[in-house]
Amino acid sequence: MRARDRFVLALAAGATLALVSGAVALAQCTAFAAPGVEWRRCLQDGSNLQGAQLTGADLRDSSFRRTVFDGADLSGIRARRARFTSASMKGVDLSTADLTLADFTSADLSDAILRDATLRRTSFVNAILRGADLTGANPLEADFSRADLAGATWVDGQTICDEGSIGRCHPSPAADAGAISN
Repeated sequence: MRARDRFVLALAAGATLALVSGAVALAQCTAFAAPGVEWRRCLQDGSNLQGAQLTGADLRDSSFRRTVFDGADLSGIRARRARFTSASMKGVDLSTADLTLADFTSADLSDAILRDATLRRTSFVNAILRGADLTGANPLEADFSRADLAGATWVDGQTICDEGSIGRCHPSPAADAGAISN
């Protein structure tokens, strides 16, 4: 077989592999919401995933802009670089999730559970975290600019953020009084 023929054959094989790989990736993105689902590099913007059970799912590099996750179980997910901008995530369970570099800009995470979550370099700009539980979370270099943290339990598991905690957690005076009297 001549070198030119081998080259054409290799090129055709590569194109076939790329088409098959693309079809597999597309199939993964259309998989039903379920524990452990692999939605890596998927576009799920505007979806209704209210109450979904997605424990341990792989959501890395995916987009969930304006998606409704209210009451969903996302504990243990891998969502590095995922985008949850303007998503409704009221009461969602994100405990032990890897949310490194995830974007929650303008998302509503009221009463969300973020216990022991990795929040390294995560963006919560303009997010609502009222009543959220951040106990044990690792917010290293996380951006809480203009985020509403009122009533949230901070990473130490003791501090409750006061009303008016915008951009950073200000301990509530009631918590300070309780600490002094003990």
